[in-house]
Parts: sequence; C-alpha cells; structure tokens
Amino acid sequence: MDYKTLNTKGISYLDLVPGTDRWYWGMDYTQGDLYEAEELFRDGHAIQSNRLILVSYPEGNVMEPVKAAPGQYFGNAVFWEGRIHFLLVDFEKKKILIYRCSEDCSEAAAEAELPLSTVKDCYNLMLEIEPLTLIRQGHENTFQVVWPEWGDFAIDPTESLDSRDGDVLVFSKWFEDPDYREETVLRRYPTGEITENVKAAFKRMPDGQKWLLR
Repeated sequence: MDYKTLNTKGISYLDLVPGTDRWYWGMDYTQGDLYEAEELFRDGHAIQSNRLILVSYPEGNVMEPVKAAPGQYFGNAVFWEGRIHFLLVDFEKKKILIYRCSEDCSEAAAEAELPLSTVKDCYNLMLEIEPLTLIRQGHENTFQVVWPEWGDFAIDPTESLDSRDGDVLVFSKWFEDPDYREETVLRRYPTGEITENVKAAFKRMPDGQKWLLR
C-alpha cells in the first residue's frame, strides 16, 4: 500500500476549506478555540499562538502562509474569488484581521482590519462566503454581521447559520418534539427578516450544490 507522508508538524486533523474541493485546512488548538484563547487573555494569561496550515489536494503541499506572534490566534478559513481567506485576532493590538492568500497559499496579506471592540467577544466569530462575510453568533441568541457591513438581529436558541447565498442567510434549526429533526430558515441579509421556513434539512456540497434533505 502506498502512503503519502505530509509534514504537518503535529497537526493531525484536516477539513475541506468551504468553497473549494482543492484545499484543506488544519489548526492546532494550543489554547483551545478562538473564544477560549480570548478568555485566557482577558484573565491576564499569556497567549501561546496556534498554527494554521493549508494543504493542496491532490498534491499534498503543506503551506503555512502566516506564523502568528504571541498574543495572536487564528480563526477559520474559507475560499472566495479564487483565494483562501482566514481569520486572525491580535489580542495584544486589539485587532481583528482578515487575510487573503496568494494563489499558491505560500504567503498572505491582510485584506481587512477591524478594532476588536467591534464585537462583544469572539464567541462563534468566523468567516462565511457567498460573498465573503465576517459573522458572529453570540451566547445571547443574537446573530451579527460584522463585516463588510453591520447587521444585528435575534435568532432562536436552536438556530445556527449554515451558509450565506447573496442576500439570503441560510440557518439550520433543530427540534426535539419528541424526535430530533431539522428545518431550514431563510432570512434576508442583513436585516434577519424571515422569508421562508422549509421543512427539510440543508446541506451545502463542496462543489457549491445546495441540497434539501426531506
């Protein structure tokens, strides 16, 4: 049996980058996830930065376009308009940074920079696509569009964003009544107005197809 060995320097889990079937991404979780790292920083602890790698398929090339400094922590990665973008929070400088990779992902440059005070905290702070958007879904049952424009509206406690499709935000909502099931809630972007409730689960496929599972 033939094996391909990748030097990931200890990162053992890879996930497909949303928006492409050619790139995978992986992180280590030195201080937990982004929100847990923020909590440690706010409690006065030094933050050991995590690592984010990108792996091309099928070649298996491992790229690390940005090496975070102490006090910085990576969020998620997405693919939009032919490039991988990823999230980095600099707790020391109180900044949220959105990076855009070069075509081969060997390097990256900041595309957007926001004050960390823009958000209450980093709980479920992440990038979404179609188009590129920074969102936050907080503890307080609110959903926020953070960038490129601002939006803020209440959602049900069992709702979570699945994807954005232009002016439509696609949320999954679960029920236990008594059996578990899922429905799809379509909301208008960026106001959050509900336009349709679909009695089916939603699944976004790697090639961009959108499936409803009834």
